[in-house]
Amino acid sequence: MASISKLSTPSPTSSSHSLRIKSSLPPPQYFVDFPIKTAAFRTCSLSLRSNLPLSGSLVVRCSQLDGNRSQIKRTVLHDLYEKQGQSPWYDNLCRPVTDLLPLIASGVRGVTSNPAIFQKAISTSSAYNEQFRELVQAGKDIESAYWELVVKDIQDACKLFEPIYNESDAADGYVSVEVSPRLADDTEGTVEAAKWLHKVVDRPNVYIKIPATAECVPSIEKVISLGISVNVTLIFSLPRYEAVIDAYLDGLEASGLDDLSRVTSVASFFVSRVDTLADKMLEKIGTPEALDLRGKAANAQAALAYQLYQKKFSGPRWEALVKKGAKKQRLLWASTSVKNPAYPDTLYVAPLIGPDTVSTMPDQALQAFIDHGTIGRTIDSNVPEAEGIYSALEKLGIGWNYIGSQLELEGVDSFKKSFDSLLDSLQEKANSLKLVSL
Repeated sequence: MASISKLSTPSPTSSSHSLRIKSSLPPPQYFVDFPIKTAAFRTCSLSLRSNLPLSGSLVVRCSQLDGNRSQIKRTVLHDLYEKQGQSPWYDNLCRPVTDLLPLIASGVRGVTSNPAIFQKAISTSSAYNEQFRELVQAGKDIESAYWELVVKDIQDACKLFEPIYNESDAADGYVSVEVSPRLADDTEGTVEAAKWLHKVVDRPNVYIKIPATAECVPSIEKVISLGISVNVTLIFSLPRYEAVIDAYLDGLEASGLDDLSRVTSVASFFVSRVDTLADKMLEKIGTPEALDLRGKAANAQAALAYQLYQKKFSGPRWEALVKKGAKKQRLLWASTSVKNPAYPDTLYVAPLIGPDTVSTMPDQALQAFIDHGTIGRTIDSNVPEAEGIYSALEKLGIGWNYIGSQLELEGVDSFKKSFDSLLDSLQEKANSLKLVSL
């Protein structure tokens, strides 16, 4: 089930590492029980027990404990959506998917996954063993078995989020699954993979993730034109982001559909990785001006991306699509966990709050924001400062195009390695199963 742990509130500049409680006594915990009457989340009853009076900030964690009935309080995630129009999503997925229920109760409105997430989930958990054994015994090859494991998780998660999808008129409640990272430079292969995934998952609230590589931008346009909703991932630069928006608009126009209301998309703009690379370059320059820009590049570029979003989704071209029910391709802030422990643990969440956006958070960032996040529109609170930071890096000789292309290469390579590593692990597991069965 799920436990909700009470954490002390660190100072605004504390890192995520300060969230650990150091004490000889066990920390107070709150446990949530979810007796499920049907598969739809709205029919689930929530219950709670605690070993102390309920107070302070709440953080959802996974466990296998039961509890007695009580009511869960609202979290800052509800306010994030209702007051600021930003949808909080969860950047993780593993079995049992019912562990998502306390997150939904806390205000999470969607889920993202990627090859690295599944690599960790499948290789470190025994929850996949029974299905995998059946697939191997049925003669499935390793990659086919992998996809069946993944598809089941995606389908089960889609079912949990379907009520949110319906109640939000297809704005939220999505679960994202990525095409094979081996196809990042294959335009047609990506289109075929997206069509296949869309067909086998067969859920209205699935997002097919396609990387924003130069080769896959045309794939995005084609897949959208086929009426398939897409999460465009691995966006690291403003020029590539604009190309992604254009692919979405071109795809909607080419679809020939009279009703575009169920063809939606998000553009996943990566944040913290930008600072990881930019900071290294700034430290190499080493001047006081350069060092003062550390930890500022990523959010500055993100703020300018939001300006581009507002510009592109306005005017006659967009209004013509709106008349057919088209929805804006929302900006989704990805890579929101802090990589540098010296930085505040909500650095890539709190400064990027704005309407019609999504913030997908892994455990670290989500727990930190639930615990001590603040709500307020921040994404366009100081655009001139963002423009100044963006220009200052260029004046120092740091090219934004280089940052974007380098991070794209690293991102694609990282996902390929995770994918290949998992297939190798599954092959080893399959070999051991066959030996046992002999």
